[in-house]
Amino acid sequence: MRKPNKILEDPFLHARFLGSSPPPKIERRAPVRGEVGAGSWFLCLLLSLPPSCFCSLIGMAAECESGNCHAWAAKDPSGTLSPYKFNRRTVQSGDISLRITHCGVCYADVIWTRNQHNDSVYPLVPGHEIAGVVTEVGSDVNGFKVGDHVCVGTYVNSCRDCENCNSFLENHCSKFVFTFNGVDTDGTVTKGGYSGHIVVHERYCYKIPDGYPLEKAAPLVCAGITVYTPMIRHNMNQPGKSLGVIGLGGLGHMAVKFGKSFGLKVTVFSTSESKREEAISLLGADNFVISSDKKQMESLKSSLHFIVDTASGNHPFDPYLSLLKVGGVMALLSFPEEIRIHPATLNLGARTLAGSVTGGTKDTQEMINFCAANKIYPDIELIKIDYINEALGRLVNRDVRYRFVIDIENSFK
Repeated sequence: MRKPNKILEDPFLHARFLGSSPPPKIERRAPVRGEVGAGSWFLCLLLSLPPSCFCSLIGMAAECESGNCHAWAAKDPSGTLSPYKFNRRTVQSGDISLRITHCGVCYADVIWTRNQHNDSVYPLVPGHEIAGVVTEVGSDVNGFKVGDHVCVGTYVNSCRDCENCNSFLENHCSKFVFTFNGVDTDGTVTKGGYSGHIVVHERYCYKIPDGYPLEKAAPLVCAGITVYTPMIRHNMNQPGKSLGVIGLGGLGHMAVKFGKSFGLKVTVFSTSESKREEAISLLGADNFVISSDKKQMESLKSSLHFIVDTASGNHPFDPYLSLLKVGGVMALLSFPEEIRIHPATLNLGARTLAGSVTGGTKDTQEMINFCAANKIYPDIELIKIDYINEALGRLVNRDVRYRFVIDIENSFK
């Protein structure tokens, strides 16, 4: 059975993407002798639409054929990406335009290209770990100039007037706009960093200090800041204290790097023995524990000041919380289906389980500067854009050490 066209038949979606008024309701029935066929019927439908809607439909159809920005996009929930072109907006007074040189690959790219949250709008251009070079600045821009190396992270807009925005917590603004598959203030659907350039208001761009590699900077504005924010908020930067890191992927390996830079004693928890050598020898962790080994876990009870939980799948919480000292804090950075905790695990040790997502603009710039000053670099695997479908498959299978980064600059030549 043919699936309905949700944009044409749903008034809300129609208003969001094609205009303010819903399309005329068309009664569908089988044609009888003397009536027009299916092709002519569709032509009649198009002609019955208001001019603005007709033009929008034509523009959407033509978008993949022409435009000022080369990209790779997913066209349907299969998530398979292929070449695509579209138009970026012109630079406004507060905007900067940057030529994208690199874009990190986050699991969010898998989620939305495959419509796992049932809200993907196709064609969808993913990517929210963007690094590049400024090519144009608006007339009111003061913080950037042509030639600057900059990053763009997980969001590209917010209301700029609420309590959170005024406190530089734009990531908690109720009107913040995702870098891709978000709806911007002008009603357009945002498109991300798997593309040749991007135009963004200067507030949501970050300077990369001189000498810091662009390909290493890209993952900082998602993986890096997602870890850094709760560590700073909960004072996990006190030398001599102990930190547990659950999971050793894109976020986990950055947690280890930050922890060691802060002077903490770091223990990595993993379900895979194969990660022991890289955790200790490559990343510098002080200890490695197989989380399914009850004896190892028991030996660490009440020994840690802090835990950063980056594990993406469902997992128990009580065994980890019991490892915290009195007053210890465990920061959850992922989205398991549910959280089950025995109240005694928290109450009897005055422990805290806290949540966190990405970071505000002030913290993000601070984190980038900290990484540059302390020579903290994500471990990456550099790829070309034509390898992206294989890379996303490997990401699903956890076959990456520790972040794919797309060489955008050399992919669109």
